[in-house]
Amino acid sequence: MRSHQPPAQLAAELCSRAPNWAAYPDARSAREALAALHGLDPAMVLPTSGAAEAFTLIARALPTRCSLVVHPQFTEPEQALRLAGHLPRRHILRPQDGFVLHPDEVDGRADLVVVGNPTNPTGVLHPAAALRRLARPGRVLLVDEAFMDAVPGEPESLVAPEMTGILVTRSLTKTWSLAGIRAGYVVGDPHLIRELERLQTPWSVATPALDAMVACAREEARAQTQTIAHRIDADREHLVRALTEAGLPPVANPRAPFVLVDTSPLGPLAQTPGWVRERMTEAGFAVRRGESFPGLGPAWIRLAVRDEETSRRTAAALAGLHHTQTTTPSLTRKNT
Repeated sequence: MRSHQPPAQLAAELCSRAPNWAAYPDARSAREALAALHGLDPAMVLPTSGAAEAFTLIARALPTRCSLVVHPQFTEPEQALRLAGHLPRRHILRPQDGFVLHPDEVDGRADLVVVGNPTNPTGVLHPAAALRRLARPGRVLLVDEAFMDAVPGEPESLVAPEMTGILVTRSLTKTWSLAGIRAGYVVGDPHLIRELERLQTPWSVATPALDAMVACAREEARAQTQTIAHRIDADREHLVRALTEAGLPPVANPRAPFVLVDTSPLGPLAQTPGWVRERMTEAGFAVRRGESFPGLGPAWIRLAVRDEETSRRTAAALAGLHHTQTTTPSLTRKNT
């Protein structure tokens, strides 16, 4: 589970390597470590400055004419495509269907399809078999697996020795609390990886990030990742149970370190942008708003998985909004 800071041992190791920071970054060791982690040829791996750089490289490198993003999901890939001059289409999954992906419904004209797995913010873990049905000649399938290491065993990952036409982005920043380090990477079709590498700015990935990749790819780190993933599963069960008892069950079957909740049952005020989030802030809880994700509205919020006691108090605070005054409060512009 993500904590407020990196594990002490990892932080100490990175700091101990500070004397090496005087030299320009060399990504070879990180590339080889990540390739060994996944059992891949190093030619299939490219370290990046967070997954965000990978999205930018993909948007710039691929000569797509009809890109498509499966929503609701993390908005950075679509933003990268737009900044690169593309006009991506949107394929919106339905809440009444549990945000399940039906590959046959995806526009067959798309030559680039982007999907998250498990998806942020829904937490849905799409079956690998369903995702592979999206891959076809003349199309690149991009799967954002930023939260896949939070799933024990990673059973639905598309990372494999054969990835023709497939790219997968990964991140170390979530599980290891390294957002400031910007440690990410992309794996996939070696021909596509070469095109991304060709456009990558020299030394774009800093030495501390490369050191973190090597450290987090070691066998002991892999074992720790699995321990964390199992703990997330157990803590998420507590959160789902508490929310369900409060009359606000999370949608579908979440498999990520967060859950998505429709707060419409709280009443009409839940549809007011920022109302639920502001009331929860007043109660001491920070929640992620949903209306910034295509396909969702103001009543949707994302809750991080925390310990059992925090989950119980969070659910109780949400349930308490039933009794809030019926007059709409004044909202600041930042919440609209």
